[in-house]
Amino acid sequence: MPLSLLTWTRAALGEVLGRGANAPGFFSGGACLAENGKIPNFPGRPAETAAAMRNPRTGPFVMNLILDFWRAFVRRVALATLVVTAASAAIAWAQSPTPDPNEVFRAEVGKPLQAAEELIKAGKYSDAMAKIREAEQVPNPTAVETYNINRMRGVAAMGLGDTQTAARSFDAVIASGRSAPAEQLKLIEAISAMYFKAHDYANAATWTQRYFKSGGTSPDMRMQLARSLYLGEQYGPAATELRAMVDADEKAGTPPTLERLELLANCYIKTNDGAGYAYAVDKLLAYYPKKEYWADAIRRLQGKPGFPDSLQLDVLRLQEATGGLTDAAQYTAMAQLALRVGAPAEAKRVLDRGFASGVLGSGPDAAEQRKLRDTATKQAADDEKIFAQNVKAGAAAKDGSGLVSTGYAMVCAGHYEQGIALMEQGIQKGGIGRPEEAKLHLAIAYLAAGQKANAITAFKSVQGGDATADLARLWLIHAQRSSG
Repeated sequence: MPLSLLTWTRAALGEVLGRGANAPGFFSGGACLAENGKIPNFPGRPAETAAAMRNPRTGPFVMNLILDFWRAFVRRVALATLVVTAASAAIAWAQSPTPDPNEVFRAEVGKPLQAAEELIKAGKYSDAMAKIREAEQVPNPTAVETYNINRMRGVAAMGLGDTQTAARSFDAVIASGRSAPAEQLKLIEAISAMYFKAHDYANAATWTQRYFKSGGTSPDMRMQLARSLYLGEQYGPAATELRAMVDADEKAGTPPTLERLELLANCYIKTNDGAGYAYAVDKLLAYYPKKEYWADAIRRLQGKPGFPDSLQLDVLRLQEATGGLTDAAQYTAMAQLALRVGAPAEAKRVLDRGFASGVLGSGPDAAEQRKLRDTATKQAADDEKIFAQNVKAGAAAKDGSGLVSTGYAMVCAGHYEQGIALMEQGIQKGGIGRPEEAKLHLAIAYLAAGQKANAITAFKSVQGGDATADLARLWLIHAQRSSG
């Protein structure tokens, strides 16, 4: 029976060793005896455990591991009572009447290990390691002695911050096959955590992968693997792990964590994967739509080679919709572009908002800003008078461009139903110079009118390789989160 990790039982071994090899309760072959034919009690040691947990180099993770081993050991001792017979009070390592040589635990090994345990509890890890080396010097160690030496050395090494020795020791414990599979997983997990804490990310990743190959399923360990790969500059494999986790989260109906998505985005930046980065940013916008994410996504879109000037107004519209209009230059630029495409009501609305928020109307450009608002107000009023005339002209035209532009102007003026109908007619009529932009504008009109379902369908239908489809994708993300 292997001894427990750090918290040995005085009844099973400690108290017996303290009385010497010939004292009652100690079997010369190395096996423990029950006194008076009974198994002694095995009280927990909460005070000692609490003291160990306060040790900053041991940490709660390791102490939880120790507690788990302690509980497992107690269970095995309880099961050992089943093999106690009336003829012999010996607790055998196996049910054979002749002890297995591999299971013999001698006093000359047990005493220094017991001393090492006490030193570990006192935080004297170097002294404990000296006692462990003393146990190692005993010739011809049995399998169970080697097993427990390795376990105790691993604990002492953890206290010293000697990751390599601790890992090598626990690896030997695992290789012995004496620990239950659940215990082996915990040891592998501990080794991985030690390497990660020591900033040895390559080994941390290797041991975390071993954890999963051994049957581990912890989501926290899966994230540790991704962190280890990323910090070890293995950005491609890290992205693969993170992408799989994001996909699994969404399949389970669970929002991916912010850390997961940000780390994924950084992996794609490191690998210059533009498509992957767009995927990560889309997910960030969908689940955590911060203004800085919107600003980054829009900035990257505008920076694409060949980004058409005709989409600048639509970009500003998206910035306004996502709270990205923050300075006077943006407000005036949007108003001027809206006037240029024949949407004075939109220009007036934007300028009114700028004045109401205090962004416009003060400073050296205040007079020009008021003049621009007066112009937009007058043109919007004039448009109301000629909408009917423009509708007739659009209907008589050979293509649908006039109907689309007039319809969008009417939507901006608040005539949603009539304006959307005209836009739909114009797109169906065809002959439009930039048909994908027309579909984008119709989708924006649907969203402004509160027709969210129609807007989502329309945004999804936008195609094209000149960034129109990319802009529509961003609008789609915004639409899906809107309350319309």
